[in-house]
Amino acid sequence: MLTYIAIGVALFFAMNIGASGTAASMGAPYGAGAIQNKRLALLLVAVSAFLGAFLGGGEVVKTIGEGIIPANILDVEIVVIILLGATLTLFIANIIGIPLSTSEVTVGAIIGVGAAFQALYTDTLLVILAFWVIIPVGSFLITYVLGWLIHYSENRWNNLKVNGPWTKWLSVLLVMGGCLEAFSAGMNNVANAIGPLVGANMISSDNGLLMGALFVSLGALFLGSRVLETNGKKITKLSLLQGSAVSFTGGTLVIIASIFGLPIPLTQVTTCGILGVGAAKDGFSILKKSVIKKIALVWIISPLASLTVSYLLINLFSKFDIYNVLIVCSAIIVAVGSMALSRIERAEKRSFHDAGGGI
Repeated sequence: MLTYIAIGVALFFAMNIGASGTAASMGAPYGAGAIQNKRLALLLVAVSAFLGAFLGGGEVVKTIGEGIIPANILDVEIVVIILLGATLTLFIANIIGIPLSTSEVTVGAIIGVGAAFQALYTDTLLVILAFWVIIPVGSFLITYVLGWLIHYSENRWNNLKVNGPWTKWLSVLLVMGGCLEAFSAGMNNVANAIGPLVGANMISSDNGLLMGALFVSLGALFLGSRVLETNGKKITKLSLLQGSAVSFTGGTLVIIASIFGLPIPLTQVTTCGILGVGAAKDGFSILKKSVIKKIALVWIISPLASLTVSYLLINLFSKFDIYNVLIVCSAIIVAVGSMALSRIERAEKRSFHDAGGGI
């Protein structure tokens, strides 16, 4: 019975992966207007992600399944805890429309289990954490340079950014880039859902990839609308060439990482690419936008949240330790209480200034 629950949670998680990071991969073509029909954009994401997951997801599955914690720790109960910790965090983010990194959430949940059992492959973990920084920063730098070149070219040859003879072909190029990025999303992210199942020998790698690919695609198609809107329209308006720079840069970097089995936060790579071309066009003031601050905050919180949840669940249901449970619950209460106090103080300050506004 618990095995079926684990598989069900994994497939639900796969749907949320499709709705979050995978759907965001078509943000550049949608934001630039190369695809104006949101449903068509999500359908292309679904097909591309399925192919990427099924054809190229095997190496990252190995890393998630046995590269961070010893595989002998994984049993049905532990797998359920990992998937629950990651899924709950991601589901909440999808509800509020934030493109959360599924890789950070999953790795955070696995770290929580490893910390509870005091068994972590720290060398592999440090490499993963390093590339969580290197690849998004690389995406920003590459797209910033490309964005500057594109900005210069579009100012010199105006028909590159307005309706003209090149518009159709530039739109096709951008859509191809979005499909490449969605392919890379499936290739890298399907492991987050089915990797723990494969690591615990609950399902074969081939069957896991097939099922995971299917449910990632369904999630992108039916649940990805809000994240697509956030990444495509609320960060910065992109031209066709700028969107192509974002998509091809992000897709290529993530495919390279996937070949080496590195789970990469695709949403960070994509968003940093959008910020790179945006900064080249509008200056670094774009980094002050509230949506960017909100996404950055969730990026920081997401692995810590899933780590905390999985660590708490381990100490509740697998190796009961009332002292650890007490410490974790206290930390959660302090964090929630601090945020509530901060909101109250901000509300009081606004009320004070409003009261004195007419003097």
